Amino acid sequence: MNNLKISIITSVWNNRETIRDAIESVIGESYDNIEYIVVDSASDDGTVEIVENYSNKVSIFVSEKDKGIYDGLNRGLALATGDVIAFLHSDDIYASNTIIEDVIKVFENNDSIDGIYGDLVYTSKVDINKVLRYWKSKEFDSKLLSKGWMPAHPTLFLRREVYEKYGNFNLTFKIAADYDFMLRILNGGIKVKYLSKVLYKMRVGGESNKSIKNIIKKSKEDLQALKENEIGGIFTLVIKNLSKITQFIEK
Repeated sequence: MNNLKISIITSVWNNRETIRDAIESVIGESYDNIEYIVVDSASDDGTVEIVENYSNKVSIFVSEKDKGIYDGLNRGLALATGDVIAFLHSDDIYASNTIIEDVIKVFENNDSIDGIYGDLVYTSKVDINKVLRYWKSKEFDSKLLSKGWMPAHPTLFLRREVYEKYGNFNLTFKIAADYDFMLRILNGGIKVKYLSKVLYKMRVGGESNKSIKNIIKKSKEDLQALKENEIGGIFTLVIKNLSKITQFIEK
C-alpha cells in the first residue's frame, strides 16, 4: 500500500454513455491507494445502475439531487479523506494507467509543493483517441494570470490543505467556478509544479462551450472572477480566449 492517499471525485448527472469509461479509467490506475468518490445528481437514465455495478471498486457513491456539477464536486470534497485531491469528470479519462502513480511520486519527492498540473488534450466525443486540441501548459508564474494564462483545471492535483485554507467552489458561478477557484489559490501564493506530459483526456462538448449562449455566459463569469480576484479585466479575458487558438496549432 502506498503512503499518500488520493481522493478522486466524479460529479455526474444523466451520463450513462461515458460514466463507465471514467470509472474504468480510475480503477485501472496502477496506484493502489485511491479513494474514488462518485457524486450523482439523482440521474434517471441508467447512470446510477452502471455506477452500482462497480460498488466493490467505488469507495463512496451518493445519489441525490444537487445544484449542478460544482455543488456535486463540493459534496465530494466534504466526503474526501485523501492527502491529495483530484477531479475526473464523467466524460473524461486519464491519459494512461500510470498518471496517478506519476503524480504522487512528484508529491512524495517535493514536500513543499501544494499542487501539480500538466497538459490536457481535447478529444472527439465519439473517439477519445482522436485528439482535436492540445492544451500545452508551462511553468507557473503569477504574472501570467493577468495575461489570461491558466493551467487546465482537470489536470490540477492539490493537497487537501489547499481546500481547507482557500475554501471550495463558489456556487454563484454556474460555469466558471473552477476558473474563480484557480485564480483564488494561484493568486494566493500556493506553490505548484508543472509536470510536462499529458495527464488528462477531455471529450469536447462540455458545459462551457456547448452553445453560443453558454460561451457568452462563461465569458461574463470569467470577467466577474477576474475582477473579484483583482487579477485583470476585459483585456485579460480577450487574451485568455485568443490563447486557445494555439491549442489547435500545437496538437
